[in-house]
Amino acid sequence: MMLTARQIAAVVGPALDEDAPWGDLTSNSFIPASARATAALVSRVDGILSGVSVFAAAFALTDPACEVVIDVPDGTRIRLGDTVATVRGPARAVLTAERVGLNLTQRMSGIATLTRRYVDAVAGTRARIADTRKTTPGLRALERQAVRDGGGHNHRFSLSDAVMLKDNHLGVITADGTGLTEALRRAMTRLPHTTHVEVEVDRVDQIEPVLAAGVDTIMLDNFSLDDLRRGVALVGDRATVEASGGVSLESVRAIAETGVDVISVGALTHSAPSLDLGLDLVVDAH
Repeated sequence: MMLTARQIAAVVGPALDEDAPWGDLTSNSFIPASARATAALVSRVDGILSGVSVFAAAFALTDPACEVVIDVPDGTRIRLGDTVATVRGPARAVLTAERVGLNLTQRMSGIATLTRRYVDAVAGTRARIADTRKTTPGLRALERQAVRDGGGHNHRFSLSDAVMLKDNHLGVITADGTGLTEALRRAMTRLPHTTHVEVEVDRVDQIEPVLAAGVDTIMLDNFSLDDLRRGVALVGDRATVEASGGVSLESVRAIAETGVDVISVGALTHSAPSLDLGLDLVVDAH
């Protein structure tokens, strides 16, 4: 699953409209229409790059006369002072698109950088790092791409992609007194045979009733390390085991060492700081 040009335009176009709904008053008033500029996208810190295609789209959608040369591909580890892309074109357009291009690329690179830290922390274990739906509304496609650029994996993209029953769902489907296994089995008969089913549990004693229903993945939510180990042993090879809740850079290695298959981390998208990138501009001679 890769970020498409259509997905990029669907985000960048409205962002440009929001930032300059009736044009860029400053640039259009003070910058000559004939002026041209060259600008370098430069990293101010070390990190993982993500979003250069989004950066390029901000300029292309502002003025097709802008040319963006990408020097470094997404997913690359960049260092302080690295030039990752160069923009050439009408100075008005370069100045108008600058903030939107930077904002989105900084956001994506920050997510990729944080994701890589988690991925590096569990290196050598079987666990894969995955994101969650705790994304910025409207930016999910970009943020999910940034997780992939950082070496992580995507969970279900939306509520339409797969079944995930959490504690509130389980409370509703068993409210009539139906046992958990039977309630799950009965509902699963209404699904297409290709649908992946995941169920979240928050106690060890819920594991067997859930597995008996034949689910594909079981999520152990906010389990202690000892209970995670017990859960992994109970599940065996009957389902994929996912751990979630209370995951941090300090705790993720120990969680991975319990033997879980997946660790989902909401912080990848809801707590990642933007990576400091800057646009260094030079006015071209007439």
